[in-house]
Amino acid sequence: MPVARVVVDVMLKPEILDPQGQAVQRALPRLGFDGISDVRQGKRFELEVDGPVDDAALARIHELAETFLANTVIENFTVKVEEPAVGAEK
Repeated sequence: MPVARVVVDVMLKPEILDPQGQAVQRALPRLGFDGISDVRQGKRFELEVDGPVDDAALARIHELAETFLANTVIENFTVKVEEPAVGAEK
């Protein structure tokens, strides 16, 4: 049975201070990487789903992200289905 991958990206809301992103942004010029004006740090979750990713499965994953993966007071999240790589099967 094919396995689908659903990706949940979690990021701090724009109005929330991101000290990790700021630390990376300040270090970049010292490391020779100029021209980067802002860095925001986030989290990526890759969920492997058995069976089809239909509307019901996506709604369940959205609920999972909202209640467990993200702190919705300070974070936003997106849920997307990732297309499998050509020739990749489990």
